[in-house]
Amino acid sequence: MQKIRMGLIGCGKMMGAHAKAVNSCTKALEITAVCDILPERAAEVAGVLGNNPSIYTNYRDMTGEVDAVLIALPHDLHYECGMFFARQHKHIMMEKPLCNSEEECLRLIEICEQESVVLMCAYPVRYWPGIIKLKEMVDSGEYGKVFMMSVWTEQLTVYPWDHWGLTARLGGGQLFSHGCHYIDLLLWFLGQPVTGTHIGTNLGTEWMLREGTSAVTIKFASGAIGYHGATWGARGTRLGYDFQIHTEKGLLDYDHSAGTITFYSNDRAHDPGAVSRGTKEILWDKGTNDKATQHEVNHFADCVLGGKKPLTDGRSALEGLRVIWKLYNAEKHNTAADLTDIHPFA
Repeated sequence: MQKIRMGLIGCGKMMGAHAKAVNSCTKALEITAVCDILPERAAEVAGVLGNNPSIYTNYRDMTGEVDAVLIALPHDLHYECGMFFARQHKHIMMEKPLCNSEEECLRLIEICEQESVVLMCAYPVRYWPGIIKLKEMVDSGEYGKVFMMSVWTEQLTVYPWDHWGLTARLGGGQLFSHGCHYIDLLLWFLGQPVTGTHIGTNLGTEWMLREGTSAVTIKFASGAIGYHGATWGARGTRLGYDFQIHTEKGLLDYDHSAGTITFYSNDRAHDPGAVSRGTKEILWDKGTNDKATQHEVNHFADCVLGGKKPLTDGRSALEGLRVIWKLYNAEKHNTAADLTDIHPFA
């Protein structure tokens, strides 16, 4: 099988995680070029790979060595870099978020479609084995209808004082930069959104230009409620990364840190004078807490080789960002957002 020659662009901390993942995908991929404006950073990532890829400080010079690129640049550079490689007929795996505006997203998507370029947004959560298993359990109907899904992410993210993430280059706050993973997930699990609200604050994350803590509530056409509670200011956590789905028969809980899916069941009505004692059953136990970015890289390679549309393609990524932009705008006006014109995975 012919390998895809892949280039890595932007060698910050995120690319360090990707580089390790790519090493586990060597049957389909060969990293032939690494690029960063700081050559020492590019050399550090190249050293993780161990196959002596070419090192560049200008991504425009590497086109002859690659069939596809993984772009992990500051958010405001996604559009320019993506457009360059789309016009060079190179397939693109873009770190989230896709671009910083709807206009940029649409233009990049359209050019990729015109040039028959695979465009995939790097949303690794969708490809985690535990999340895939959780989706299978929900879709099976075995546990009844879903009426509420909650996604919790609690971490401490502090940028250095001169980091680009502390400026408008980020494109938003914690919700836009990180919460886009979980808005995408809520849409995937729950379908058509109807209305939603966002409340954000940078209390406790004063280093952030926009919100560092978010609370999102979305109502879906099915009647289900989706909730995302997140903070970059956690000095401690119990939930970490936790995904809870309330169904008619009980609670499905995926704890990513533990690598387990647990089913909690208790059909007794609440009695204020009694201690509730339900049942607890571990349905799936992988026992891992890694970033698991290798799964999305493998999916990208499969799509390039097979000419398939990625699960997290450009258009589905745009719909998730449109939800966030609508939530932000409604928050400014102290109202709920109308999400009926969002078309996830159309």
